[in-house]
Amino acid sequence: MRVCVLGAGIVGLATAYELQQRGIDVTVLDQSRPGAGASGGNGGQLSYSYVQPLADSGIWAQLPSLLLSPRSPLKLRPQWDAQQWRWAVGFLRACNGATSRSTTAALLELAARSRAGFEAMLAAEAIDCDLSRTGKLVIYRTPAAFAGAQRQMELQRGWGSVQEAVSAQRCVELEPALDHYAGHIAGAIHTPSECAADCQKVCDGLHALLAARGVRFVFGTPARGWARSGGRIQAARTAQGDVEADAFVLALGSGSPALARGLGLRLPVYPLKGYSITIDAPPASAWAPRVSVTHAAGKVVFARLGDRLRVAGMAELVGHDARIPAERIDSLRASVKEVFGHAAAADEARPWTGMRPATPTGLPIYGRRPGGPRNLWVNTGHGALGFTLAFGTAGSVATEIASSAHG
Repeated sequence: MRVCVLGAGIVGLATAYELQQRGIDVTVLDQSRPGAGASGGNGGQLSYSYVQPLADSGIWAQLPSLLLSPRSPLKLRPQWDAQQWRWAVGFLRACNGATSRSTTAALLELAARSRAGFEAMLAAEAIDCDLSRTGKLVIYRTPAAFAGAQRQMELQRGWGSVQEAVSAQRCVELEPALDHYAGHIAGAIHTPSECAADCQKVCDGLHALLAARGVRFVFGTPARGWARSGGRIQAARTAQGDVEADAFVLALGSGSPALARGLGLRLPVYPLKGYSITIDAPPASAWAPRVSVTHAAGKVVFARLGDRLRVAGMAELVGHDARIPAERIDSLRASVKEVFGHAAAADEARPWTGMRPATPTGLPIYGRRPGGPRNLWVNTGHGALGFTLAFGTAGSVATEIASSAHG
């Protein structure tokens, strides 16, 4: 069986790996290099136990400040784009307690499967990706925010998450680099089992080992459409020619909806633009955390990746705009100064931006789609949890495709 995976981000590469493990002939197609989209510079956190969706009932009270504050991590720039407005309406409809609870349960189950798949891959392949298992602290500035986090923790505990609510003093005991900020911490949620890793190194490692095992990679050319016959896809069309296969996996992140429309499918996925900086942080750097830290109010994450610190955050609904405004990078640098007291120079903060492919609820879309071609599988919409959930959805898609080959 021949399968064409469209997309060489972490989701597409994980899918290619799981397919190759099942003995399937794989071609990966992408307009750029591995990890070049939303994967390479992401926050680095593997949040298997702390998966609270962005669409939550608490968002309603925060909306005025999120939309109007000049320092807000959320930015909306309305477009003449029906897809943006449909997504925004769907997101607001999902901001209720019942949807948030059901989404949390589904994400935790998927994250557990993804963790098992990712760790099995690392054990088998020994990819060097600066993996750390130092846990995570999500810190809150106000008692009200901390109380809401404890309610979410209790909800997640019912589905097996092991977490604890801790004081500011305990935060500093767990991560001494937070001593600078302790007076501003009302409390935190500590998850000892959480990990961090360099997603770009994972993508590069997967690319290298898959290429060595015979997986074909076609880079530098975007898919422009489909060749179809009856209810099936015959080939993905590119400027370099058609790529034929028996089955296709659409894993192009926020680029997936455009290609899906050519098949009569509507995918509720829209880019949530995020930013990151990467700062040198040698082991002797007392200011830099070892534990992963999430600043809940600022929606900024800090993750040590070997001798570097990754700082990532923000969510902008601004369409497919790949520019990196200086003020957004300055905001991330200011977060490092605020929380850890380290003034990172502008020329040492290596900037990045990526378009996170988000669904209104926060649940990714994977598997066959109703009304779509019989030999098309979708694997997209992971939002800010792409690295966390990649091997979970990849394993499910690969299993379905392998089963279809024998069915």
